[in-house]
Amino acid sequence: MSKQSKRIEALVYHAKPTPGKIKVVPTKKYASQRDLSLAYSPGVAEPCLEIEKDVNNVYKYTAKGNLVAVISNGTAVLGLGNIGPEASKPVMEGKGLLFKIFADIDVFDIEVDTEDVDAFIETVKNIAPTFGGINLEDIKAPEAFEIERRLKEELDIPVMHDDQHGTAIISAAALINALEIAEKKIEDVKIVVSGAGAAAISCTRLYQACGARRENIVMLDSKGVIRDDRDNLTTQKAEFATDRKIDTLTEAMENADVFIGLSQPDIVTPEMLKSMSANPVVFAMANPVPEINYQLAIDTREDIIMATGRSDHPNQVNNVLGFPFIFRGALDVRATKINEEMKMAAVKALSKLAKEAVPEQVNIAYAETRLTFGKDYIIPKPFDPRLIAEVPPAVAKAAMESGVAQEPIEDWDRYKNSLLERLGSDNKLVRMLLSRAKTNPKRVVFAEADQLDVLKAAQITHDEGVAIPILLGRKDAIVKLMDEIEFDADVQIIDPKSDEELERKNRYAKAYWEKRKRQGVTIYSAEKKMRERNYYAAMMVNEGDADAVITGYSRNYPSVVKPMLELIGMAEGVARVATTNVMMTQRGPMFLSDTSINIDPTAKDLAKIARMTSRVTKMFGIEPVTAMISYSNFGSSENPRAEKVREAVAYLHKAYPEMLVDGELQTDFALNSKMLQDIFPFSKLAGRKVNTLIFPNLDSANITYKLLKELNNAESIGPIMMGMAKPVHILQLGASVDEIVNMAAISVIDAQERDRKQHV
Repeated sequence: MSKQSKRIEALVYHAKPTPGKIKVVPTKKYASQRDLSLAYSPGVAEPCLEIEKDVNNVYKYTAKGNLVAVISNGTAVLGLGNIGPEASKPVMEGKGLLFKIFADIDVFDIEVDTEDVDAFIETVKNIAPTFGGINLEDIKAPEAFEIERRLKEELDIPVMHDDQHGTAIISAAALINALEIAEKKIEDVKIVVSGAGAAAISCTRLYQACGARRENIVMLDSKGVIRDDRDNLTTQKAEFATDRKIDTLTEAMENADVFIGLSQPDIVTPEMLKSMSANPVVFAMANPVPEINYQLAIDTREDIIMATGRSDHPNQVNNVLGFPFIFRGALDVRATKINEEMKMAAVKALSKLAKEAVPEQVNIAYAETRLTFGKDYIIPKPFDPRLIAEVPPAVAKAAMESGVAQEPIEDWDRYKNSLLERLGSDNKLVRMLLSRAKTNPKRVVFAEADQLDVLKAAQITHDEGVAIPILLGRKDAIVKLMDEIEFDADVQIIDPKSDEELERKNRYAKAYWEKRKRQGVTIYSAEKKMRERNYYAAMMVNEGDADAVITGYSRNYPSVVKPMLELIGMAEGVARVATTNVMMTQRGPMFLSDTSINIDPTAKDLAKIARMTSRVTKMFGIEPVTAMISYSNFGSSENPRAEKVREAVAYLHKAYPEMLVDGELQTDFALNSKMLQDIFPFSKLAGRKVNTLIFPNLDSANITYKLLKELNNAESIGPIMMGMAKPVHILQLGASVDEIVNMAAISVIDAQERDRKQHV
């Protein structure tokens, strides 16, 4: 994608369909006049009076306790500099988005039009009653230090400047672990810090709190080494001035144990790395281009322990590991501030988490056989679902122990469970899918690439590194559309009807004929079939010229399934294919089967569908908890429609007793764990959170998933084909661009899984 095309895509993303990235959503009923009279006048007077009696009741009756202000004056926005408050708003909205999706914290972004420290502080103080916490963002140094210091002193709610402390907390956790691997003590190591802005100062202070000695630290700014004989040093820089008579980064790096980069791209040379001590720790955190290229660094020193700010290398120092969870813990005990004890608790929690066994869900997300503590894994991954259950409790405990908590937690198990429940409103699964696909992209045939939305999806998969697209369709139409959307990449374009593909078509036709000649297929009919894109695409996968195929955007499902079953067929040992849709719901991902193929499956078919769905669920890194759905509960009806579901469950219980599956169950009982526990405590699903629903027929499954999609705006991934011999996935008619991209990622992961099993 060209630079101009990316620019347009970014602008459209922020502008359509609704400007911006966040909105306010009601949390109470508002359908009736009674609801409105409670929400506003006259009912609203009651909580107002209660708050007047005791101001702490504001946490009981309003959203204050889960509301954080992300506040900036736009003086140090990303790498853009002082661009002003209005121009900073997209970044602040983005920060609000991260707060919500990682820790379920609501945000109002506030852009303040002043560079005067006193005026800024006064503004924040005046609006502070609205919020449970203040996240300062993108404010230039040295003003940022004074603003945060004073607000922490003058407000009774948590205040944190994430640009300073976020990187400090994450990198400190990484540094502790890196030094453990290097077998060095933090009080002994020589540290070079390149950069002297707010983040660098805060990082270095926290390293000192962890045990680093000031006399072992050398800090550099744009003028070189910060020495104690330099004039006009700020108070913050003077704090780390050295008495060593050196001037350059080259000199500072000699025999250094640790390099911390928060400065400029490509300022560290291989020669500098070679001059460092054994087992050097190098955190090159300039973004997007680090102080030294990752590959160059590890090629230069085999013993290096390396971290960057980038997601495409191991050990990403990412602030999202910190600020959502730190504020979550602080809010949940109504802390009056975020103090050093709470920050250190976050450091220790992150450090400890990296040493524990990694959930399979995380291994799958990063396409790892097994992530283990070591040189390439010194800090948890952003997609690790344990973060929300480990970091906030550590922060909350530190707040309580240091005396700044106003609402202590007594039941920690209950608190951790409530934190895990918050993940249900998140959409991490899609991000995990895309991330995993990128680790080893496969060749995916887009069989209808002359359709604009399909081509847009192919462009995204190419540009994002999700897949290697092969574009199938009318070549002239594809080229014209590519020009319109500025898709100028060097990708393979194939027109099955073109004579340019004659040799390949003849080869495919012969292979197809050899396979089907005793089923009435002639060589002439085989050659004719190869002019049809779905037959051609299937043969590309069969013959090893592609790894996967997605199709179905412009044609009805049965007409597309037929050639795939005919040419590719079912996997060994599979008697029936089926589909599942993954629905992104408020309670988390839900797998619904069979949504597209089996009209009225038998009891045996239902059992097989449940087994196949279970395997797909595990492929996503989720342990399946399966309910077999019916209109009846555990024998309440003797109708054959309910009976077949009971038979399927009985078979599964006998043949696969390890499966968490039960039924027959009505949908509300399956999804309401308390109701199920109260009425049917004997069920294998009692007290568990169901994530997989197997429906008794195609009508019920298809209707349910489409209702969820349209009425609740639940994002859908699928239908995912189960039971095919090779990766084949068929879109719903008129699928959106996002749905096609997600299906491409599924196709890639499907191909990855098959490769992995072949090499086990």
